[in-house]
Amino acid sequence: MPPTNYHHGASITESTTGALTLQTVSTAVIGLVATATDADATAYPLDTPVLITRPQDGIAKAGTQGTLAAALQDIADQVTCPVVVVRVAAGEDATATDANVVGTTTPDGKYTGLKAMLNAQAKTGVKPRIIVTPGLDSAAVTAAMVTVMQKLSAFGYALCAGATSLAEAIAYRGTFGARELMLIYPDFLTTESTDAAPVVALTTAIAAGLRAKIDQEQSYAKTLSNVPVNNVGGISKDIFFDYLQSGTDADLLNEAGITTLINRNGFRFWGSRTCDAADYIFESFTRTAQVVKDTVGNGVFEYSDKTMHASLIRDIVESINGELQAETNAGNLIGGKCWVDASQNSGSAIKVGKFNISYDFSPVPPLEQLGLNQIFTDTYYADLATAIATANPA
Repeated sequence: MPPTNYHHGASITESTTGALTLQTVSTAVIGLVATATDADATAYPLDTPVLITRPQDGIAKAGTQGTLAAALQDIADQVTCPVVVVRVAAGEDATATDANVVGTTTPDGKYTGLKAMLNAQAKTGVKPRIIVTPGLDSAAVTAAMVTVMQKLSAFGYALCAGATSLAEAIAYRGTFGARELMLIYPDFLTTESTDAAPVVALTTAIAAGLRAKIDQEQSYAKTLSNVPVNNVGGISKDIFFDYLQSGTDADLLNEAGITTLINRNGFRFWGSRTCDAADYIFESFTRTAQVVKDTVGNGVFEYSDKTMHASLIRDIVESINGELQAETNAGNLIGGKCWVDASQNSGSAIKVGKFNISYDFSPVPPLEQLGLNQIFTDTYYADLATAIATANPA
């Protein structure tokens, strides 16, 4: 803009236009729905998202009844990260508790139960990206979790509810098809003291804590599988696993899209698959798609309503390409690019403020099946004979 006052010389006008650097969304934020009849009602009001910046610090007011304190401890054993807690009332029976966990919208417009997670960002300033309902994940609750996770671009973990065998777990898996969900069978065992008998742990709380830890220390592109878990001492069911043997119990579960538990150099989750059987078969595929979508989507907010010159469109494309390249350089993507397809942008559409920009990406798959070719050969016997002759000349 030219100067409005007379000045014989030069004037400088600062500008903030140009390509922006997009900020990758934070992924290590857990959303926890739990019960606790004796929790501090001021610290944990019912059906209200509450931000706990350190899960260990949230235990003091979580009471001892229900699932809240134990879930926070299982998370804290794995990681220190933000946790958004929604405390729900325990019902008179399992059906009533399920209804409280699933939640509803009250006549005055308040969200309850899992639905309260949709209001977490407005209430706490952070968006849950990892959703769990440890100890409460019935089939009805898990189905409601999926709906909430799809709206939040979040990922979650649930048990194969009610399953007591591999066959039941695999049958249960067949009732879900969401890319945002990983099912787990069986449970970890833990002990409350050195002389106590093992008890069933809140395994999905452990999964959420480990997921956040992997995000912090490695990447959202690394799956939950094959990472040591802290503070567990057993597995609730016998699961046959052999790293070099096919057809094991672990193979059957993994092939069906169920993550299982193993003990090899420490207890670990074993399996990387979601409940999707099409494109987003791996946890890393889903979470990568979520991160890219939200990072790009949120990152272009500042461009909205600016004057649509060619330079603006070029800046948007450059910003998205910069983010895709940065994620590729970090090892989180195989590759990606952004471009303008002229066929998608007619003059009539541009006239009313519409413009389409395309981008693609390839997520990083886990190395799930490694083939090693072992060959018996007599090639090296000649080398041995030569070495002997050299060491002992005639």
